[in-house]
Amino acid sequence: METLNPRVRVVWFVSVLTVAAVVGGVLAGVRRFLVEFALTLVGAGVLIAAVVGVAYVLFKYRTWRFEIRDDDLYLERGVFTRVTTVVPFVRVQHVDTQRGPIERLLGLGSVVVYTAGSRGADVTIPGLTPERASELQGRLRNLAVESEYEDAV
Repeated sequence: METLNPRVRVVWFVSVLTVAAVVGGVLAGVRRFLVEFALTLVGAGVLIAAVVGVAYVLFKYRTWRFEIRDDDLYLERGVFTRVTTVVPFVRVQHVDTQRGPIERLLGLGSVVVYTAGSRGADVTIPGLTPERASELQGRLRNLAVESEYEDAV
């Protein structure tokens, strides 16, 4: 199975730092009411959020895998709850690539596979080089077109 580019950990870590900053902001607001424990409370909260976040990012990276099989796209991911997703090519509606500002800065991108089905029926594969994302997008598009005449069930 294929793994993600290791630089995706930086993208995820930036998200963790954002959460840690929000936690710090909330605790700094609480500081007005607990003056004597203010610095300890804010510092400890930010430190705990950052440490837990780094551990989460490392485990998330270790568990994220995907594979293009004969009839479907297969994904495994999840830290606390393991998620296995199978996307039959016959259900694929369209495939996009996307690159956010942090991903562009790190030379990464994502592929988003939209499927027929219920609301939010899409799958994102993060942490790909732009070349790999474009190649994967084309391959998934071609496999979806080839399976167009198969039964969707």
